[in-house]
Amino acid sequence: MWCVTHASRAPAGPSSPASPAWCPTAGPTSGLTWRTQSFRTTGWWSRSGTSRGTCESHKWPLELFCCADACCVCQDCVTEDHKGHNTVPVVEARGRIERELREKQTDMVKTVTAAENAINKLQLNTVSIEHSVTEVRAVIESQFEELQAVVERAKREVTEILEGEEKQALRQAEGIRVHLEQRCTELKKTQAQMEKLSKNKNDVDFLQEYSEWKKEATDISLPGVSIGLMDRLNSFSRVIVDSTQELCTMVVSSYIEKVKDTCKNDKMGIKTTVQAIVAAKQNMSIPDPVTRDDFLKYAAHVSFDADTAHKFLRLTEENRKVTNTTPWQHPYPDLPERFENWRQVLAAESFYLGRRYFEADISGEGTHIGLTYKSIDRKGNESNSCITGNNFSWCLQWNGRTFSAWHSDVETPLNMEKFTRIGVYVDYTKGLLAFYGVEDTMTLIHEYQAEFLEPLYPAFWLSKKENIVALVAPGEPLRLKSPSPPTSPANGAIVSKMAA
Repeated sequence: MWCVTHASRAPAGPSSPASPAWCPTAGPTSGLTWRTQSFRTTGWWSRSGTSRGTCESHKWPLELFCCADACCVCQDCVTEDHKGHNTVPVVEARGRIERELREKQTDMVKTVTAAENAINKLQLNTVSIEHSVTEVRAVIESQFEELQAVVERAKREVTEILEGEEKQALRQAEGIRVHLEQRCTELKKTQAQMEKLSKNKNDVDFLQEYSEWKKEATDISLPGVSIGLMDRLNSFSRVIVDSTQELCTMVVSSYIEKVKDTCKNDKMGIKTTVQAIVAAKQNMSIPDPVTRDDFLKYAAHVSFDADTAHKFLRLTEENRKVTNTTPWQHPYPDLPERFENWRQVLAAESFYLGRRYFEADISGEGTHIGLTYKSIDRKGNESNSCITGNNFSWCLQWNGRTFSAWHSDVETPLNMEKFTRIGVYVDYTKGLLAFYGVEDTMTLIHEYQAEFLEPLYPAFWLSKKENIVALVAPGEPLRLKSPSPPTSPANGAIVSKMAA
């Protein structure tokens, strides 16, 4: 082996008493122990990469690198444990790995640059969105002002029509009244003549006067007076009411429904270029995960966000375990992010682009686990403030007997036995969210297909006392064994689809 101080080879061989470290001036020493340990971890001792460690088994310098097992070996290892493996000198291996490292560094620089560019674009988009929305709001204001002006004009014109009808009806009534008053005067005059005639005692005079009066007597009939104004006004009112209802229906269909359809069809969201730059190379023809080991490749470290936890929820184990302690409240500060009515808590981490996976141990009836947007209402008591009751939350419920899937306030019962550990897998790009029962086998409980528009936050609703959710570290062994499907070799088992 080599002396670090004198840069000379020690005379000792595999059985030399100078092993594990020898120096002509210092003699046996443990000064190389830390370097040997460092080498076991990194493959090299010094920063220059020129000093090498010693094989613990054979005491020869580690001068070769096994490509199959990715470790440094000595000349005797090649004939034993690493027999038949492809080996190269450590200097050559370092050169290869340094080239690989430089490539990864280049990719990382590109990734960081892409992320920074995306952040800058999002900041610019924020200004652009505000400006664009202001312009559209101005259009809305002007158009609805014009609509209001049209409505006001129609109101004035209809009112003028009604007032015109009123004036005409009043003139008609006045004319008839004057005519009737004249006729009444004439009739009274005739009545007086008839009264005078009836008092004539002379028969001859009576007959002659009556004959003359009869020739000159005016018509005593009266014109018929029919007041049908109310019928006409009722018809007028019906026209106004029916027309208004038609216009209201037309406004709803022309404005609200069309605008909603436009927003739905045009997908007026923010597009980012991070996905195209980063994922194009990494996700090219990558197969879907099948075994638990496959899923753990995308494992994320998840913890609860204490600022969102309802006051009946207690966080422990470094915010990786939550328990419903109803009716005991916890002295959390009042924050806008905190859930006020629903006993819910969000994770501090979010998922956006690519694939992510995490596991949680659940217990207690009424435990819900899922994903939602950060924009979920924290203070409301309506169903849309719960992860079961809106169209941007997807969750799985264990009610003590069976599982149910919840989305948009719609429950889908699932014929599935109990699992104590739930795995949650997200492929953001594909719009896939799947829940798995995690045991020796991976059992698909339910999956959603959706179009995600915002980053997804793991969300949990503990609806009953003593409900517990514990976030587990990636690959952590199962604590409890559930009555599950037949088992097979650990972690390498194939996913069994029992529900979808």
